Formats: sequence, structure tokens, C-alpha cells
Amino acid sequence: MISLNTSTMEIRHLKARIEDKIYHSYLKKYIPKPVIDEEKLIILAAIINNTHLSTIQKEQYIITTMLVQVALDTHELVPVSNDPNESNELILSKQLSVLAGDYFSGLYYLLLAEIEDFDLIHILASAIKEINENKMKLYYNEINSLRDHIQILGKIESLLILHVADYVKDVTMARIAEEWVMMNRLCQEKSKMNNNDFSSLLSKELNVDTMYETLLHTVDDVIKLNAIHVDKMLVKLPASQVAFKVHANVKLKALLYNCTTIAEEG
Repeated sequence: MISLNTSTMEIRHLKARIEDKIYHSYLKKYIPKPVIDEEKLIILAAIINNTHLSTIQKEQYIITTMLVQVALDTHELVPVSNDPNESNELILSKQLSVLAGDYFSGLYYLLLAEIEDFDLIHILASAIKEINENKMKLYYNEINSLRDHIQILGKIESLLILHVADYVKDVTMARIAEEWVMMNRLCQEKSKMNNNDFSSLLSKELNVDTMYETLLHTVDDVIKLNAIHVDKMLVKLPASQVAFKVHANVKLKALLYNCTTIAEEG
């Protein structure tokens, strides 16, 4: 077992462990390789590693939480609408994506049950419930404005990590996590929109009375505001979080540069 300190080597180790857990030879034939959000993994590792848990517990907490995230992300990939002209292969792929998400969810229950950490099972289950409730708000269009839409997206993106941070009583990193994961996701979605790719999170806004340019500018404003908040919070991080602080500062500059470039090109 390696010593956990949120190093690049540790993140690679954790990612490899997660990939090993979610590998399934049959699913691999029909659905895209599940994406592991490295930024969420990095900030989650920073939170968990700053606790008094044992090394084995830290790794279990990180892996199981990320399994939940992978499950949620896999379910998100399944289209809501059905096309009667879809091929049998596509229908099978969609069905397996749903089952894969359920399969990944089952893995984290198994891992936590093995170490008898039923409190964390309850925490993660509560987070999933809250995330799904917010997804329903978007699905049924229970929003009043674009800002509200983005705020709900922020909750969907960060609730899992926030619940875990609250469980281990890390208030400082929780505040950064909320801004950090949202900022990264909005940049990803904005990049998709500028490249005419499907943006699963923002597509609903484009189907209502929101002009494309207005949406892009609003998203850009939120990204920049989040970046300012994160930059201020990074200064106040304790010395134990120096590794994340260095990573965040480098990422912040690159992220803002890329988003600004995208905005200018758009």
C-alpha cells in the first residue's frame, strides 16, 4: 500500500484501482469506457488524506466514493428520448449503460460492507438521493432562470464530495470543492458547445428561450467568478494541503486561459 499524499503517483494509483474495479469484459464491448473525473478524484483525495483515517480506510473511502461518481456519470450518458428507428446494437448499448451504472453502484456497497462502514454507506446514499432530486428539477424544467439552472448544476456536480467532506468534518476543502468542480464542469460543457458537440448539462437551456451567446457569456461569468473565489480560498488553505494548492494554482491559470480563448473564438 502506498503512502497517500495526493501526489501525481498516488492519483495514478487510485485511478488504476478504480479502473480495475469497474472493468467488465462484456460491458467493454458495448459501452464507452467509463470516464473517471480526475479533478474530482484529486480534490476528494485531498479531503480524505487530511483525516486521521488509516491508509487502508483512506483508499477505500476514495475508491468507493469515485465508484458512486462513475455510476452517476454512466447513467447520465443514457439519452432520455427513444428513437423507433434505433438499431438493436444501439438499444442494447443504452440498456447496458443503465445496468453498468447500477453495477458500479453495487460495487461501492460491497466494498463498504466489507469494511463494515455503514455510516459512509448512509452518507453516500443520502448524497445520491439529493443529486437525483436536483436532476429531476432540471428534467421537469422546475427552474426560473439561467442562473438557477447553473446553480442546480453546481449542486449535482458537488453534492457527493460535499457530503463526504461534511462526514470527515473538512469545512475548508468543502468550500473550495463546491466552486472547483463546478468551474471545471462548466468549462468542459462550454468547450463542447463551442465545438458543436452535445452538451448534456446545458442542452435543456438551449431548448428554451435562451440565446446561444447569452448562455455562453453567462457561463463564462460564472466560471470567472468561481475562479476568483477559489483563488482567495487557496491562500487560506493549511500547510497540509500544499499539494492540492500547487495543483489548483497551475490548473486555475490553464483553465482560465482556455476558457478565455474559447470565449474569444466563440
